[in-house]
Amino acid sequence: MSEIRTTALYNKAISQQRLSELNDFAKQTNFDPRKDVNDMLVASNGVESVVLARGNFKIQAPPGLKKSVYKGVMLYGKAEGAYAILDPTTAVAGVESAVRKAIDQKQGGRPGAAALIDRARALTGTAQLWFVSNGWGNLPSRLSAEGGNLSNVGRFFQSIQTASATADLRSGIVATASGQCRTEQDSKNLGDAARGMVGLGRLSVPENQPEMLRLFDGIKVDQKQRLVEVNVNIPPDLIDKLLQMTDTRPKPPAKNRP
Repeated sequence: MSEIRTTALYNKAISQQRLSELNDFAKQTNFDPRKDVNDMLVASNGVESVVLARGNFKIQAPPGLKKSVYKGVMLYGKAEGAYAILDPTTAVAGVESAVRKAIDQKQGGRPGAAALIDRARALTGTAQLWFVSNGWGNLPSRLSAEGGNLSNVGRFFQSIQTASATADLRSGIVATASGQCRTEQDSKNLGDAARGMVGLGRLSVPENQPEMLRLFDGIKVDQKQRLVEVNVNIPPDLIDKLLQMTDTRPKPPAKNRP
Protein backbone atom coordinates (compact mmCIF):
# COMPACT_ATOMS: atom_id res chain seq x y z
CA MET A 1 0.00 0.00 0.00
CA SER A 2 2.82 2.43 0.76
CA GLU A 3 4.06 2.05 -2.85
CA ILE A 4 0.59 2.05 -4.39
CA ARG A 5 -0.19 5.40 -2.73
CA THR A 6 2.58 7.01 -4.81
CA THR A 7 1.20 5.86 -8.18
CA ALA A 8 -0.71 8.10 -10.58
CA LEU A 9 -3.54 5.57 -10.99
CA TYR A 10 -4.20 5.42 -7.25
CA ASN A 11 -4.11 9.18 -6.79
CA LYS A 12 -6.46 9.74 -9.72
CA ALA A 13 -8.87 7.16 -8.31
CA ILE A 14 -8.75 8.87 -4.90
CA SER A 15 -9.23 12.34 -6.38
CA GLN A 16 -12.27 11.08 -8.31
CA GLN A 17 -13.64 9.35 -5.17
CA ARG A 18 -13.47 6.01 -6.97
CA LEU A 19 -12.41 4.17 -3.80
CA SER A 20 -15.29 5.27 -1.58
CA GLU A 21 -15.81 1.66 -0.43
CA LEU A 22 -12.69 2.13 1.67
CA ASN A 23 -14.73 4.48 3.88
CA ASP A 24 -16.89 1.55 5.04
CA PHE A 25 -13.85 -0.72 5.33
CA ALA A 26 -12.13 1.83 7.59
CA LYS A 27 -15.24 2.16 9.79
CA GLN A 28 -15.66 -1.60 10.13
CA THR A 29 -12.03 -2.44 10.86
CA ASN A 30 -10.71 0.77 12.47
CA PHE A 31 -7.76 0.84 10.08
CA ASP A 32 -7.65 2.81 6.88
CA PRO A 33 -5.61 1.46 3.92
CA ARG A 34 -5.29 5.02 2.60
CA LYS A 35 -3.13 6.17 5.50
CA ASP A 36 -2.57 3.57 8.26
CA VAL A 37 -1.52 0.53 6.21
CA ASN A 38 1.90 -0.12 4.66
CA ASP A 39 1.24 -3.72 3.55
CA MET A 40 -2.00 -5.65 3.15
CA LEU A 41 -2.59 -9.36 2.62
CA VAL A 42 -5.91 -11.04 1.86
CA ALA A 43 -5.91 -14.79 2.57
CA SER A 44 -8.69 -17.29 1.94
CA ASN A 45 -9.23 -21.05 2.15
CA GLY A 46 -12.13 -20.78 -0.28
CA VAL A 47 -14.71 -20.58 2.51
CA GLU A 48 -13.44 -17.99 4.98
CA SER A 49 -11.21 -14.97 4.38
CA VAL A 50 -9.12 -12.64 6.49
CA VAL A 51 -7.40 -9.35 5.81
CA LEU A 52 -4.04 -8.86 7.50
CA ALA A 53 -2.29 -5.52 7.57
CA ARG A 54 0.99 -4.00 8.72
CA GLY A 55 1.10 -0.36 9.68
CA ASN A 56 0.21 1.88 12.58
CA PHE A 57 -3.05 1.14 14.34
CA LYS A 58 -5.09 2.67 17.13
CA ILE A 59 -5.92 0.30 19.94
CA GLN A 60 -9.22 1.90 20.96
CA ALA A 61 -12.35 0.57 19.30
CA PRO A 62 -14.99 2.76 17.67
CA PRO A 63 -18.30 2.93 19.57
CA GLY A 64 -20.91 0.27 18.94
CA LEU A 65 -18.53 -2.69 18.69
CA LYS A 66 -18.69 -5.57 21.13
CA LYS A 67 -15.51 -6.57 22.91
CA SER A 68 -14.33 -10.07 23.75
CA VAL A 69 -11.03 -11.70 24.63
CA TYR A 70 -9.69 -14.74 22.83
CA LYS A 71 -6.43 -16.29 24.05
CA GLY A 72 -5.37 -12.97 25.54
CA VAL A 73 -6.18 -10.97 22.39
CA MET A 74 -8.94 -8.34 22.41
CA LEU A 75 -11.47 -8.82 19.63
CA TYR A 76 -13.73 -6.01 18.43
CA GLY A 77 -16.78 -7.31 16.63
CA LYS A 78 -20.01 -6.38 14.92
CA ALA A 79 -22.48 -8.94 13.55
CA GLU A 80 -20.27 -11.79 12.25
CA GLY A 81 -17.23 -9.61 11.58
CA ALA A 82 -14.34 -8.91 13.91
CA TYR A 83 -10.88 -7.38 13.99
CA ALA A 84 -7.95 -7.57 16.36
CA ILE A 85 -4.67 -5.76 16.87
CA LEU A 86 -2.12 -8.57 17.17
CA ASP A 87 0.73 -6.19 17.99
CA PRO A 88 1.38 -2.45 17.47
CA THR A 89 2.08 -2.98 13.74
CA THR A 90 -0.12 -5.97 12.80
CA ALA A 91 -3.90 -6.18 12.54
CA VAL A 92 -6.34 -8.82 11.28
CA ALA A 93 -9.97 -8.49 10.20
CA GLY A 94 -12.62 -10.85 8.83
CA VAL A 95 -15.41 -13.08 10.04
CA GLU A 96 -14.81 -13.81 13.72
CA SER A 97 -14.17 -17.54 13.22
CA ALA A 98 -11.43 -16.77 10.68
CA VAL A 99 -9.87 -14.12 12.94
CA ARG A 100 -9.73 -16.68 15.77
CA LYS A 101 -8.01 -19.18 13.46
CA ALA A 102 -5.44 -16.55 12.50
CA ILE A 103 -4.73 -15.94 16.20
CA ASP A 104 -4.39 -19.71 16.76
CA GLN A 105 -1.92 -19.97 13.91
CA LYS A 106 0.17 -17.00 15.07
CA GLN A 107 0.34 -18.14 18.69
CA GLY A 108 0.99 -21.74 17.70
CA GLY A 109 3.93 -20.67 15.54
CA ARG A 110 2.54 -22.63 12.61
CA PRO A 111 3.61 -21.51 9.14
CA GLY A 112 1.07 -20.73 6.46
CA ALA A 113 0.42 -22.69 3.26
CA ALA A 114 3.98 -23.59 2.27
CA ALA A 115 3.23 -24.10 -1.43
CA LEU A 116 1.58 -20.68 -1.72
CA ILE A 117 4.37 -18.96 0.19
CA ASP A 118 7.04 -20.55 -2.02
CA ARG A 119 5.19 -19.50 -5.18
CA ALA A 120 4.71 -15.97 -3.90
CA ARG A 121 8.41 -15.66 -3.13
CA ALA A 122 9.23 -16.88 -6.63
CA LEU A 123 7.28 -14.08 -8.31
CA THR A 124 9.70 -11.77 -10.11
CA GLY A 125 9.64 -8.02 -10.70
CA THR A 126 8.76 -5.08 -8.52
CA ALA A 127 4.96 -5.20 -8.76
CA GLN A 128 2.93 -3.64 -5.95
CA LEU A 129 0.07 -6.13 -6.35
CA TRP A 130 0.44 -9.89 -6.48
CA PHE A 131 -1.75 -12.97 -6.23
CA VAL A 132 -1.27 -16.73 -5.93
CA SER A 133 -3.85 -19.49 -5.67
CA ASN A 134 -3.94 -23.26 -5.26
CA GLY A 135 -7.59 -23.76 -6.19
CA TRP A 136 -10.78 -21.82 -5.52
CA GLY A 137 -12.66 -23.67 -2.78
CA ASN A 138 -16.40 -23.68 -3.51
CA LEU A 139 -16.28 -20.49 -5.62
CA PRO A 140 -16.70 -22.27 -9.00
CA SER A 141 -19.77 -24.18 -7.82
CA ARG A 142 -21.31 -21.01 -6.35
CA LEU A 143 -20.80 -19.13 -9.62
CA SER A 144 -22.12 -22.03 -11.68
CA ALA A 145 -25.26 -22.12 -9.55
CA GLU A 146 -25.97 -18.50 -10.48
CA GLY A 147 -26.53 -19.44 -14.13
CA GLY A 148 -26.00 -17.21 -17.16
CA ASN A 149 -22.55 -15.68 -17.71
CA LEU A 150 -21.54 -16.39 -14.12
CA SER A 151 -22.00 -20.08 -14.83
CA ASN A 152 -19.41 -19.82 -17.62
CA VAL A 153 -17.04 -17.96 -15.30
CA GLY A 154 -17.49 -20.73 -12.73
CA ARG A 155 -16.50 -23.38 -15.28
CA PHE A 156 -13.37 -21.44 -16.20
CA PHE A 157 -12.34 -21.15 -12.55
CA GLN A 158 -12.95 -24.86 -12.10
CA SER A 159 -10.59 -25.67 -14.97
CA ILE A 160 -7.69 -23.72 -13.39
CA GLN A 161 -5.64 -25.67 -10.85
CA THR A 162 -3.14 -22.97 -9.88
CA ALA A 163 -2.91 -19.30 -10.75
CA SER A 164 -0.70 -16.29 -10.13
CA ALA A 165 -0.65 -12.64 -11.13
CA THR A 166 1.35 -9.46 -10.64
CA ALA A 167 0.57 -5.82 -11.42
CA ASP A 168 2.88 -2.81 -11.50
CA LEU A 169 1.08 0.55 -11.38
CA ARG A 170 4.09 2.87 -11.39
CA SER A 171 3.80 3.74 -15.09
CA GLY A 172 0.39 2.90 -16.45
CA ILE A 173 -0.51 -0.73 -15.78
CA VAL A 174 1.90 -3.59 -16.47
CA ALA A 175 0.41 -6.90 -15.40
CA THR A 176 0.84 -10.61 -15.96
CA ALA A 177 -1.60 -13.38 -15.03
CA SER A 178 -1.11 -17.09 -15.60
CA GLY A 179 -3.17 -20.17 -14.92
CA GLN A 180 -2.26 -23.86 -15.03
CA CYS A 181 -5.30 -25.79 -16.23
CA ARG A 182 -6.30 -29.37 -15.53
CA THR A 183 -6.05 -30.45 -19.17
CA GLU A 184 -4.64 -29.04 -22.38
CA GLN A 185 -8.19 -28.77 -23.76
CA ASP A 186 -9.21 -26.70 -20.73
CA SER A 187 -6.22 -24.46 -21.40
CA LYS A 188 -7.21 -24.03 -25.05
CA ASN A 189 -10.81 -23.22 -24.10
CA LEU A 190 -9.67 -20.65 -21.53
CA GLY A 191 -7.23 -19.04 -23.96
CA ASP A 192 -9.86 -18.85 -26.69
CA ALA A 193 -12.34 -17.28 -24.26
CA ALA A 194 -9.80 -14.69 -23.14
CA ARG A 195 -9.00 -13.76 -26.75
CA GLY A 196 -12.71 -13.55 -27.46
CA MET A 197 -13.19 -11.09 -24.60
CA VAL A 198 -10.38 -8.92 -25.96
CA GLY A 199 -11.97 -9.05 -29.40
CA LEU A 200 -15.37 -8.04 -28.02
CA GLY A 201 -13.67 -5.19 -26.19
CA ARG A 202 -12.19 -3.92 -29.45
CA LEU A 203 -15.61 -4.08 -31.13
CA SER A 204 -17.13 -2.04 -28.29
CA VAL A 205 -14.75 0.91 -28.82
CA PRO A 206 -16.77 3.94 -30.02
CA GLU A 207 -15.87 5.25 -33.47
CA ASN A 208 -15.05 8.65 -32.01
CA GLN A 209 -12.47 7.12 -29.61
CA PRO A 210 -10.12 5.17 -31.92
CA GLU A 211 -7.24 5.71 -29.50
CA MET A 212 -8.93 3.22 -27.16
CA LEU A 213 -7.99 0.44 -29.56
CA ARG A 214 -4.50 0.80 -28.11
CA LEU A 215 -5.93 -0.33 -24.78
CA PHE A 216 -6.81 -3.73 -26.23
CA ASP A 217 -3.65 -3.86 -28.34
CA GLY A 218 -1.80 -3.94 -25.03
CA ILE A 219 -3.47 -7.22 -23.97
CA LYS A 220 -1.79 -10.40 -25.21
CA VAL A 221 -3.02 -13.95 -24.55
CA ASP A 222 -0.70 -16.94 -24.94
CA GLN A 223 -1.53 -20.61 -24.47
CA LYS A 224 0.99 -23.44 -24.36
CA GLN A 225 0.03 -26.93 -23.31
CA ARG A 226 -1.82 -26.55 -19.97
CA LEU A 227 -0.67 -22.96 -19.29
CA VAL A 228 -2.54 -19.77 -20.21
CA GLU A 229 -0.80 -16.41 -19.75
CA VAL A 230 -2.26 -12.95 -20.16
CA ASN A 231 0.06 -9.93 -20.39
CA VAL A 232 -1.32 -6.42 -20.04
CA ASN A 233 0.54 -3.20 -20.84
CA ILE A 234 -1.55 -0.04 -20.66
CA PRO A 235 0.43 3.19 -21.15
CA PRO A 236 -0.01 6.10 -18.73
CA ASP A 237 -1.79 8.31 -21.27
CA LEU A 238 -4.66 5.81 -21.45
CA ILE A 239 -5.22 5.65 -17.69
CA ASP A 240 -7.75 8.50 -17.70
CA LYS A 241 -9.64 6.81 -20.52
CA LEU A 242 -9.60 3.53 -18.62
CA LEU A 243 -11.01 5.22 -15.53
CA GLN A 244 -13.76 6.76 -17.62
CA MET A 245 -14.65 3.38 -19.16
CA THR A 246 -14.88 1.69 -15.77
CA ASP A 247 -16.77 4.50 -14.02
CA THR A 248 -19.99 3.00 -12.69
CA ARG A 249 -20.92 5.93 -10.46
CA PRO A 250 -24.33 7.47 -11.13
CA LYS A 251 -24.09 10.55 -13.30
CA PRO A 252 -25.35 13.84 -11.78
CA PRO A 253 -28.63 15.08 -13.28
CA ALA A 254 -28.20 17.48 -16.16
CA LYS A 255 -28.88 21.11 -15.35
CA ASN A 256 -31.92 22.62 -17.01
CA ARG A 257 -31.02 25.24 -19.50
CA PRO A 258 -32.96 28.53 -19.39
